[in-house]
Amino acid sequence: MKQLAPGVWRIKEFPAPTINCYLVEGVLIDAGRTWDRRRIFSDIEGRELSMLALTHVHPDHQGVAKDVCEAREIPLACHVDDVDAMEGRRQVQEAGADNPINRIIARLWQGPPYEVARPFGEGDEIAGMRVIHAPGHARGEVIFFRESDRVAICGDVIRNISYATGLPGIKEPPDLFTYDMAENRRSIRKLADLNPSLILSGHGPAVTDMAKFERFVEALPVD
Repeated sequence: MKQLAPGVWRIKEFPAPTINCYLVEGVLIDAGRTWDRRRIFSDIEGRELSMLALTHVHPDHQGVAKDVCEAREIPLACHVDDVDAMEGRRQVQEAGADNPINRIIARLWQGPPYEVARPFGEGDEIAGMRVIHAPGHARGEVIFFRESDRVAICGDVIRNISYATGLPGIKEPPDLFTYDMAENRRSIRKLADLNPSLILSGHGPAVTDMAKFERFVEALPVD
């Protein structure tokens, strides 16, 4: 694991952080794809876990959720608006569900349904971080925000990687995977309003240059 802030670690991925999972105060945040089982289980071995919490329920974030929760006998948590998706009562990936790329992703990456024992909502606390509902990419997308040092774990509200080149770069999530881009832009501005000192997204390295992030936000289309 790589430590990114006091008590905040990122599960390793070679050669670069592409699909991110974090560990904060014994809470594993996100669970990758089904084929990430080996790297996730390797990094959490010997570590106390109290919960698995999801930033949102998409195939690249819930893939190993059932395996981790059953193996470590811990509860699964996600936002109330994504419980139906996690428990199999609606599609996990709503945006572009009939697109061939999303059908392949679902087949290769998506984990099985699993009971959400700890639904959470706006203002709740997970791993010492405040839950902020940030929909747009997914119904139940959230930001976990720690007031003491302004660390934000934001799922796919933004990404810090180009999927074409693999190089770092602050971007919106792709339209293909996002059911409401205008709503997601409002969530990006909600993230900016927190005045974060460090942004840890679901894809790519940590965002440490806040001036660059602010320029990105200023350049967003006004919907």
